[in-house]
Amino acid sequence: MRLSKPAAFYLQASLILFFLAGSSAPTPLYSVYQAAWGFTPITITVVFGVYALAVLAALLVVGSLSDYVGRRPVLLSATVVQALTMLLFVTADGVGTLLLARVVQGLATGAAAGAIGAGMLDLDRQKGATANAVAPMLGTATGGLVSGLMAQYLPAPTTLVYLVFGAVFVLQAIGLAFMPESVTRRPGALASLRPQFALPSTLRPVLLLAVPTLVAAWSLVGFYGSLGPTLVRRLAASTSLSLGGLLLFTFAVSGATTVFVSQRRASHVVMRSGTVTLVVGVAVTLLALAQPSLGLFFLGTAIAGSGFGAAFQGVIRTTLPLAAPHERAGVLSVVYVIAYLAMGLPAVLGGVRVVYGGGVFTAAREYGSVVMLLAASALVGGWLQSRAPRVTTSAG
Repeated sequence: MRLSKPAAFYLQASLILFFLAGSSAPTPLYSVYQAAWGFTPITITVVFGVYALAVLAALLVVGSLSDYVGRRPVLLSATVVQALTMLLFVTADGVGTLLLARVVQGLATGAAAGAIGAGMLDLDRQKGATANAVAPMLGTATGGLVSGLMAQYLPAPTTLVYLVFGAVFVLQAIGLAFMPESVTRRPGALASLRPQFALPSTLRPVLLLAVPTLVAAWSLVGFYGSLGPTLVRRLAASTSLSLGGLLLFTFAVSGATTVFVSQRRASHVVMRSGTVTLVVGVAVTLLALAQPSLGLFFLGTAIAGSGFGAAFQGVIRTTLPLAAPHERAGVLSVVYVIAYLAMGLPAVLGGVRVVYGGGVFTAAREYGSVVMLLAASALVGGWLQSRAPRVTTSAG
């Protein structure tokens, strides 16, 4: 018995959704861990950052493996590891165990990311491109909100959410056992494990133009993922764990909604408009910190999330459809390598600035200003590139 193509597509979409949900689940709980184990804000951003670096390592080593051995074995292995990672979180009794859980979680997510994205494109190019942009955001929204609400209103805040997600991963692994393979195996699997950062020559100029937008968008994810929960609790003068989850939910749902609304627009238009919206959203967020205003902060978060959704969708739709089937996992892995570098490194630096640079509000203003500068540079670069063909033509 094998799953139908539509069933296989939605199974893979649910995988990326719950992988990202599991990854965002610890975020609202950092204050609980901090109170229990007494670590500094730097540790929070390190815990956040090591996950991103682990994703990077997996993408560089096994990011294109599914192009050679098939999507199903890679996804099945990663999902089983992800289920076991939930047990690591449940049994965490200190920062060391928490770091280990985040590293293993990052490795599993990185191994699965390219295979899932490529697998959905194998089955439906149009829906696959949309799902690649929207599912991670919905996952982030789901994980943050569910974790925050369960921690606030149900017992065992650092246990129950992980048990629930672990059960989901077990069910998904069972589904993967019945999923048909969408690519033909080919030689070269061992060679593909050498860390690499390669793109087909035809895609290099396209992705190069998209990199500034990609970096700006995912730096923003690092901003909200590492500093956001602390900022929103300070603005609200509350210790509620659900506030951090609600913030991530607002950001991610706004982005996902924008993806659905704008999927029929030209990809380059979506990418540029998303970058502009991203700048506006961060500006409103920084204004909210200066006021201070909780309502304005959530408004800025929603605008910034919309900008992220449009910008990332534009990058995905500009690059992935140009890749051949046997190149898709590798190309998507390169995209995610850039994205997770942009998310992880600034987040760690932001934590350092919280402790040594004047506190969380100062660090947030500096971080937000850098994100706006990156987005502005992406807009200028895109404008210069759009002018270049016309200049060449008139000269000729």
